Amino acid sequence: MSRPKLPRKSTSIDMTAMCDVAFLLLSFFILTTKFKPSEAITVVTPSSVASHVAPDKDIVLITIDKNGKVFLSIDDEAKKQYIASALNTEKNLTLNVAAFKKSTFFGTSFSQLPSFLTIAEEDRKGNLLPGIPCKDSAQNELVDWLKVINDAYQGQKINLLLKGDNLAKYPAFKNVLYAFKKNNFLKFQMVTNPETVPIGSDLYRMNQGKADSKVE
Repeated sequence: MSRPKLPRKSTSIDMTAMCDVAFLLLSFFILTTKFKPSEAITVVTPSSVASHVAPDKDIVLITIDKNGKVFLSIDDEAKKQYIASALNTEKNLTLNVAAFKKSTFFGTSFSQLPSFLTIAEEDRKGNLLPGIPCKDSAQNELVDWLKVINDAYQGQKINLLLKGDNLAKYPAFKNVLYAFKKNNFLKFQMVTNPETVPIGSDLYRMNQGKADSKVE
């Protein structure tokens, strides 16, 4: 006697609950996403295949824009407080120490620094600022900046970074390097735009050799 065949029915899945969850997640990400603000100093860095990651603390960043203007950034507020007090004493300035500590970068001469700190942070745009005077060895205020910074760190490690625009001319870099040398900063890191190693290049073959040796 043959077994009776049961009629086949298509499987029905209620997707209502899953759609609700998906829309809730989408709404959450849209409402909590923070868009990247426009950069105060626009710099297009050159590309490189270096894989070394830049440090994230104790940073002193020197930025050179496409017009050769020089800007300075310091991440440690305690060090910035020391620097502001030292500049007030050595340069006879009247800097607002609290405003100096909150400033993300500096881009003007010492004489204009007090008025620079009165500008709202969102209105400080690199293209509207003169930059730190760094034209030659005689007019190079970056030398004095780095001297005070070196005193502020008092022998502690400083992660000195140099970030230059692709279109910046060599004299701008030369004058910055002069300021480094005058303060005995002989080691620094260049900030570049990372890219993959070209296939077939010497560096690619060297990396492949290292990978093969690790597998063995």
